[in-house]
Amino acid sequence: QVQLMESGGGLAQPGGSLRLSCTASGSIFRVNDMGWYRQAPGNQRELVASMTSSGGTNYADSVKGRFTISRDNAKTTVYLQMNSLKPEDTAVYYCHASVTTTTRATTNYWGQGTQVTVSS
Repeated sequence: QVQLMESGGGLAQPGGSLRLSCTASGSIFRVNDMGWYRQAPGNQRELVASMTSSGGTNYADSVKGRFTISRDNAKTTVYLQMNSLKPEDTAVYYCHASVTTTTRATTNYWGQGTQVTVSS
């Protein structure tokens, strides 16, 4: 089994910053892509940013230039630095990881979600 543990959500003022972290643990052979999705009330879950194991990145247009995704050297932790936050960034943020387990099966895993609220 694989678990994703998220941290770092909370309340920020417009123009402020927050940093999200997500660490994968368990029966891991290799962590492939990792990323962050978000879901606001009444909306579908959408991709915010993702990063491949080789360092390639992909961002939603709405966060380009404001958010930065990164991973640690062990490739099991992903970060999302969120700057210049806007009220429309308010959502539950979910960590995602594509993991090849020790049985060599590749499966998508999700974190439990962390609330980000941007409000004055």
